[in-house]
Amino acid sequence: MHIHILGICGTFMGGLAALAREAGHTVTGCDANVYPPMSDQLRALGIELIEGFGPEQLSLQPDLFVVGNVVTRGNPLMEAILDAGLPYTSGPQWLAEHVLQGRHVLAVAGTHGKTTTTSMLAWVLEDAGLQPGFLVGGVPQNFGVSARLGNGAAFVIEADEYDTAFFDKRSKFVHYRPRTAILNNLEYDHADIFPDLAAIETQFHHLVRTVPSTGCLVVNAREEALQRVLARGCWSQVQRFGARKEEPGTLRARGEPHAFDVLRGAMKIARVEWGLLGEHNQLNALATIAAAEHLGVAPEVSAAALGRFQNVRRRLELRGEAGGVKVYDDFAHHPTAIRTTLDGLRRKVGLDQRILAAFEPRSNTMKLGTMKAQLPWALEEADLSFCHSGGLGWDAREALSPMGAQAQVCDSIDAMVSAIVKAARPGDHVLCMSNGGFGGIHEKLLAALAEKGAPAAG
Repeated sequence: MHIHILGICGTFMGGLAALAREAGHTVTGCDANVYPPMSDQLRALGIELIEGFGPEQLSLQPDLFVVGNVVTRGNPLMEAILDAGLPYTSGPQWLAEHVLQGRHVLAVAGTHGKTTTTSMLAWVLEDAGLQPGFLVGGVPQNFGVSARLGNGAAFVIEADEYDTAFFDKRSKFVHYRPRTAILNNLEYDHADIFPDLAAIETQFHHLVRTVPSTGCLVVNAREEALQRVLARGCWSQVQRFGARKEEPGTLRARGEPHAFDVLRGAMKIARVEWGLLGEHNQLNALATIAAAEHLGVAPEVSAAALGRFQNVRRRLELRGEAGGVKVYDDFAHHPTAIRTTLDGLRRKVGLDQRILAAFEPRSNTMKLGTMKAQLPWALEEADLSFCHSGGLGWDAREALSPMGAQAQVCDSIDAMVSAIVKAARPGDHVLCMSNGGFGGIHEKLLAALAEKGAPAAG
């Protein structure tokens, strides 16, 4: 089969392209901006990429067009496909029919931590010898690729609640039909498509409805929104995790996030010792252990595998050091994720070292200003904060005014680099947070810091 993918350079669609190529299909694709790293990965697989959405691409005569959710009505290629009456489908639908059918699907859903937890679970199953397939919205460092078919029965997938396509407004994850589903957390997000939290809870309940009675829902016990989702109806086994106090059958952690016992009720069943930071990763580990157990992997085996987990790129990733200043990269963009990431770094470096937070409100939700009032709360652990205000429809200076001199707003990346370099001193930690490329700020910072002080290393 020859498939032509519209919007191929997104992490999900690029992963789908890699799976289709591995399965023996002919794959071509297009995007508005054909850019690395996904463009490099896809070309290395022999996938032809076309810049733009020109209607002349109909001449490729694929058997099927696979349409990403970046494509809207009015897109010239999509309009040509519709006018010609040619066959098309969504990415999640194609994946469900051609990759997931007949597999034991383990879906990882939640507002935060999907990529990390999906990567953890795929690695635990791999380490246990199950040879899982997976599709992750990032690059797990244990694997070096974002997707593979795998030779085993299990397939681990990052289950996004964002809508499927312009012609299918259900969440992507309703297509996946998991037997094991992690519901990691649930907050309001994606303000561009969901009017409120209740609307997202409805989509999560659609996912719950697809899990068979012999399946398992792995649910964060701390999340009220998830308890409301289950209260609407639940037909599967439920394994809760993350309770703050002893609860029969519930998995919880005792100890620091980098070294903790895993308890079921009052009984210790495993111990995790690893290099990851933050209570959020401790919860991700509990969810992973519970989901793997549903596939027959003993908790102590999962815990040992987690000790060898290398995390995902762009998760508190140290990009380098210059002039005695460390520069990190992180994918955080929702206020809760920003606060959690900063808290994890603060626990690592202590109170006597400064953290300088650089961030851009780049997601659709943040650009709309829906959560701007939460930013001062999210940035509390930072000594200084720098906000890139490009492309916003709201006043970042006004939103950050409660922070006083602790916050600066910059209209360009170059202005932000200059402000950070001026403020930074040896021993500082600069944490750059964005769900995009952030204008190459990491390299620019390291070069400028090197010029100001010692040579760069990293």
